[in-house]
Amino acid sequence: MRTSIQTHPGPARRLSAAHPSATIPRSISSRRSAVLRRHESTYMPVRNLFSTAARAAALAALLAAGSAHADDYTDVAQLLKSGKTQQALQKADTYLAKNSRDPQMRFLRGIALSNDGKTEDAITAFRQLTEDYPELPEPYNNLAVIYARQGDLDRARSALEAAVRNNPNYAVAHENLGDIYARLAYQSYAQSLAKGGRPAALNPKLKQLKDLLQPAASLATPAPAR
Repeated sequence: MRTSIQTHPGPARRLSAAHPSATIPRSISSRRSAVLRRHESTYMPVRNLFSTAARAAALAALLAAGSAHADDYTDVAQLLKSGKTQQALQKADTYLAKNSRDPQMRFLRGIALSNDGKTEDAITAFRQLTEDYPELPEPYNNLAVIYARQGDLDRARSALEAAVRNNPNYAVAHENLGDIYARLAYQSYAQSLAKGGRPAALNPKLKQLKDLLQPAASLATPAPAR
């Protein structure tokens, strides 16, 4: 699922988020049992969860439990994909009552909160994940989508910069970060123009950025965040 974001004063474009369905392309919420298959998956890559020796024992425990919990992850992800946000949230809460630190289910719960319109709770959930598992890039990416939706491009940029530091190969975060930089550039050029800057120099740049950031009218409307 792709989340629509408005920037002011600037054209709209969508940040990609990881989403809960293996069939929904490019989004901040989703897929595969116990391992992120692609950037849009809701499943965290277990190999990235514990990058230090201090967490080796916890990694072993998580790997041992992964297959046992795969059905729970799949069930919650499928509920999210079907738009049954409340049921997904209830199932995630029930699971986390017994497995409170499980990063995968906590991530899915954050997605459920976001889809249910509980933005501040979703921010808290993703922030706590970044504190407990700072190696994971996906929670930072999801935070960035929320911040950008709120128009807070500086915080979105900071979150995405953290995501790509943690995983330099996380392509969706790089793309999102490029979009944020472009929006910030648009705003700066617009401010310069409003304060007496040179129209001959600024207008072509603004037009190029507007063309870059404005979604093509021919593209199909993406599924809205739920």
